[in-house]
Amino acid sequence: MLLLTNRNIFLLLLFFCVFTATAQNKNAKFTVVLDAGHGGKDPGNSYHGFVEKEIALKTTLKVGNLLEKQKDFEVVYTRQTDVFIELVNRPKVANKINADLFVSIHCNSVTNQTPAGTETFVMGLSRSNMNLEVAKKENSVILLEDNYKKTYEGFDPHKPESLAGLKIKQEDNLNSSITLASIVQDNFTQNLNRKTRGVKQQPLWVLDAAYMPGVLIELGFLSNKEEGEYLNSEEGQDQMAEQIAKAIMAYKKEFFSENASVEDERPIVKPPKPAKEEVKETTKVLTQDVAEVKQPETVVVPISENGKYKIQLFASSKKRDVTSPDFKGLKAISYTFDNNLYKYFYGSASDLNEAKKLCQEAKKSGFSDAFVVVVNDGKTSAVK
Repeated sequence: MLLLTNRNIFLLLLFFCVFTATAQNKNAKFTVVLDAGHGGKDPGNSYHGFVEKEIALKTTLKVGNLLEKQKDFEVVYTRQTDVFIELVNRPKVANKINADLFVSIHCNSVTNQTPAGTETFVMGLSRSNMNLEVAKKENSVILLEDNYKKTYEGFDPHKPESLAGLKIKQEDNLNSSITLASIVQDNFTQNLNRKTRGVKQQPLWVLDAAYMPGVLIELGFLSNKEEGEYLNSEEGQDQMAEQIAKAIMAYKKEFFSENASVEDERPIVKPPKPAKEEVKETTKVLTQDVAEVKQPETVVVPISENGKYKIQLFASSKKRDVTSPDFKGLKAISYTFDNNLYKYFYGSASDLNEAKKLCQEAKKSGFSDAFVVVVNDGKTSAVK
């Protein structure tokens, strides 16, 4: 009888633990880490009396204040005052608490005081010279840190080869990051009529080291006096913060909740639904800093070979013809289009060892970041 009683007690305790864990999971909040760029001894960009670290902090706190009003959000900051936070520690804040999203807020500048507009970066590799300069500028704070050579293992933000060495560690997060970035840019353009410079992939350490989807938002150019005045104003910061917060809420509503609790009288731009088959290119092409040559239309080569292995060469917002010289002579090119992102693949194999050989061929052809993926239900996932 005593054994039965103990067993019953054990079962009751087990049930209680499972019930509690389920309830906690059900009530778990969506955690966002907000990162105000620069700070302390690192002022960031400064033009016409406008200081990036100050504008970034004020705007970030406003974003956080709006999100904190939502009962299903938890907001964590990398900094809430004018302090210097080492770059390596910013994504660590998000990683330590297993955050759902990492959002870094900055302001842009160039020596030419004409450029203006917002742009949002996700982790990726780019050959755009101007984008490379942005990467150098945002990564250059590393040089202000103690023991930076040891911490970043020889990474030099001024060397292109160091930038090229940054990898996308969470390939699965890239699509999610681009989706959020697209909502942010659409909100700026459609709700505030701000000029957009688009969504771009760029090797930025603060995004590369985060274990979850993340974006780096450049609010605008402080070097452009008119835009700098807007971003430095209370009204400008309120408006920009509101659109960032709305984008985060829309992202969360679309992908992480059944019933959103967003109290907003104006519609939020939602991310596009993934398209399994592209019939017509209707999505706005993500802008570049230089004029792009119109890409020739091509017939989509569908990926419907379940269980087959392919080699992912790169992902891009830009559509390329499968015969483009960008593929460096490789044949049997296929691609998918999902969440505003084209993924390009080389070859097809039924055997993993054969696929690894194809991957080596791709790397020898100049695609150093190529990796093997497997096809399941028309979707691809990286082979670990």
